[in-house]
Amino acid sequence: MKLKELTKEQIYSILYKRFNGEFLTLKDLPSPSTFKDMAKGVNRVKKAILNKEKIAIVGDYDVDGVVSTTLMRLFFKHINYDIDWIIPNRFKDGYGLSQSVIQRVDANLIITVDNAIAALEAAKLCKEKGIDLIITDHHNVGEILPEARAIINQKQKDCPFPFKEICGAQIAWYFIVALAKELKTPIDAKYLLGFVALAIVADIMPLNGINRVMLIAGLQQLKRGKYPFVEALKIRGYFKEFNAEAIAYYIAPLLNSAGRLEDASIASEFLLSSSIEEALEYLDELISLNTQRKSLEAKFTKKAISEVKENDKIAVIAGEDWHEGVVGIVASRVANYFKMPALVLSQKDKICKGSGRSYGDCNLFELVSTAKEHFLKFGGHKSALGLSFEKDSLEEIKEILNKNASKFINSNFVDDSILGILPFSQIDLELLNMLEQFEPYGEANPKPKFITKDVKVVAIKEIGAKKEHKRFILENSNKHFVALEFRAKSEVKVGEKVEITYTLHKNEFNNQIEINLFLEEITSYSP
Repeated sequence: MKLKELTKEQIYSILYKRFNGEFLTLKDLPSPSTFKDMAKGVNRVKKAILNKEKIAIVGDYDVDGVVSTTLMRLFFKHINYDIDWIIPNRFKDGYGLSQSVIQRVDANLIITVDNAIAALEAAKLCKEKGIDLIITDHHNVGEILPEARAIINQKQKDCPFPFKEICGAQIAWYFIVALAKELKTPIDAKYLLGFVALAIVADIMPLNGINRVMLIAGLQQLKRGKYPFVEALKIRGYFKEFNAEAIAYYIAPLLNSAGRLEDASIASEFLLSSSIEEALEYLDELISLNTQRKSLEAKFTKKAISEVKENDKIAVIAGEDWHEGVVGIVASRVANYFKMPALVLSQKDKICKGSGRSYGDCNLFELVSTAKEHFLKFGGHKSALGLSFEKDSLEEIKEILNKNASKFINSNFVDDSILGILPFSQIDLELLNMLEQFEPYGEANPKPKFITKDVKVVAIKEIGAKKEHKRFILENSNKHFVALEFRAKSEVKVGEKVEITYTLHKNEFNNQIEINLFLEEITSYSP
């Protein structure tokens, strides 16, 4: 695809077409009743409350699962009804509703959030123990469903809910709205959207349709500062502005660090803090865990990068006793560094267990499926997956995947977030303000990237605690801009002509606004 030089008007037109002119409002949200089994689930919970039965919530250790659990805890706290709640431990329990989790629950009714659509054995155990089960989950539905009193999942074939790509916290929110209505208990549903916003971004939901609406409404709530956890984040200087990027790059990794390294319940307690002082205590614990996570990630990323071979088409790296909680992040770093899909695994007790991340338009799930006869466990989707296999199969799996990779990797792939060629003469505050109209950016509405050719490097400075980033002064069309390259690996020199791929960012400091370029790529210019 040949990229064209762009004007501001053309950029506006391209972005507008992403939404087909459809910009929804909260009034356009579908009714909770459009979920299959919503009434069944609500009625069972109502009965449990009236009969004073024991209710337990089972969540998940990622941000979506933590937020979903927190929402349910908030609701039952709101109606002054005591419940048990469990977020499974990644290392002791594994994912979702499992036998070990059920054995720890004393309940007549279990409600899952963000998990259990594939928990066939766990559902059987619940039935054997006389525990009723309500499943709320957003993941793909298999051919066989677990036995449950109600399954609220928009991806069931006979579920009329019109939006299929939503996260677990959105379903939990809908469930709470329906419960509040049935119990005739007023609840501030907009306030709850502040929590939902975190999950929509962290779980990489497409930012169109109701996801965009709920995220914008949630961000508005968060900016009003009615949440102790938000005030705590401000005090610790965690972000300049509460927006989708702050969630994606700062808050989601912070919340995820609890489940990756210790126990995700810490993150739920942080979100549910009733005072700023309490929130600060949990936040400091999360910051400590996140610092450890960053250190482990940097250590294993460096090792993983050094082990990728020149002719690899997919990186498959296994390290002895690498921390299971960070291998997914390392896989993402390796994939972006080499611009190829990557699997990163931890070896322990003759078993390799880890995660994969795709790159470009490669369907990683289909590619890795070509070696599935070797796997002990395997699941995921096009962009990300988890798997385990015996260590003795490692080399054969590497060979199979590299042999088949070319069938799933498009060598002519062009990043569709690159809108076109933009001379510096077109970059000004008017353009930035126009780009802000289409926020929040994310999945299915990627932040616009641009290419500029024939750019002169005026100055270079290494920055960061370990001099791992670079700050450039760049010139084109007689205009100069500051450009930042994070985790820099470029080798261009002052005075050289380069071609850059970048996004635009507004930097506000001391009431002054400066336009910065965040570099995706900087290479020597070849006319």
